[in-house]
Amino acid sequence: MIKYRSYFDTPLKYFPMLIIYTFFTELLGVIIKYNNNFVFFSDGRYSWHNVIIYNIYQIVFFLFFFEVFRKVIKQHGIKKQIRYLSIFCLFTYIVNAIIYNPLHNQTTYGHIIGSFILLYILALYFREKHMEKTPYSLKHNLLFWIGSGLLVFYSIFPMISIIYLLNLNIGIGIQIYFRPLLLTSILLMYSLIIIGLLVGKRKAFR
Repeated sequence: MIKYRSYFDTPLKYFPMLIIYTFFTELLGVIIKYNNNFVFFSDGRYSWHNVIIYNIYQIVFFLFFFEVFRKVIKQHGIKKQIRYLSIFCLFTYIVNAIIYNPLHNQTTYGHIIGSFILLYILALYFREKHMEKTPYSLKHNLLFWIGSGLLVFYSIFPMISIIYLLNLNIGIGIQIYFRPLLLTSILLMYSLIIIGLLVGKRKAFR
């Protein structure tokens, strides 16, 4: 929040709101799962179900960053690609919600498609930054650090989602590492974002 004044007029102007939304989503998810007095469903079989808030959150998360990178990337053709990919991602979530009730099931197909779209956009962004001639170092570019953090997590998240979706028999010995791997990738993602906020400079933002 201290650093926000440096970025309030950039595509990241709503980033603090996303962080706050993330915090309250996680908080609400824990309350629903472990507090019987706070539930979405009267049926006791579903009293602990909180997946809907994460399904909604993930859509907002993807669309937010799709729009951020669409505004930052300079090539007009890529901007159009991102706009179409955003619509396709939203369509995927709608179809997923029609096939599997999003109140009780993760919109896994949407998560996977959204993850790959984000990785594609990140690749385009990093490629453009690599080819760009500028007097400012990338290490002072906040969006570079945020993109790096997203790259860490979303390089792992869809792979694990696909394994669970396809119910691949890879052995319990390997599956027990999935949760620590995801938690580690989350830690690295937020660590990189924090580093970017600490070392980032407004003039280097692009």
